[in-house]
Amino acid sequence: MVTRRQSLLALAAAGFLRTGAANAQDVRVLDSAPTANAVIGPRSSGFYVHFNRPVDHEDSRLAIKRDGRIIEVLHPRLESAPDVLFSRAPTLTPGSYTLYWLVGGTPKFDGEIPFTVGNE
Repeated sequence: MVTRRQSLLALAAAGFLRTGAANAQDVRVLDSAPTANAVIGPRSSGFYVHFNRPVDHEDSRLAIKRDGRIIEVLHPRLESAPDVLFSRAPTLTPGSYTLYWLVGGTPKFDGEIPFTVGNE
């Protein structure tokens, strides 16, 4: 009998399983704040990514990127719902950003959610 782990290893070896939201068949984003391509104010209270399954909060990461560079590392709250990565948001200057997320565990999956900070 083939175990789930053996199946995942076989898929990885065959090149079907890769890091990245587009290829992550096990992990999907159900909701987020900000949502993709949203325009938010400079004083957001928090960022979150809600997944279709529980995630390892201790081994997962959130970060804010601007022009492809990480400008702020966010620390997910360990008390969040099992399927949510949540962190308080910093005050950001107007411009284009992405919320980068990394779900830890084996295998790891990551993705980005683009958003814009407006003047108000």
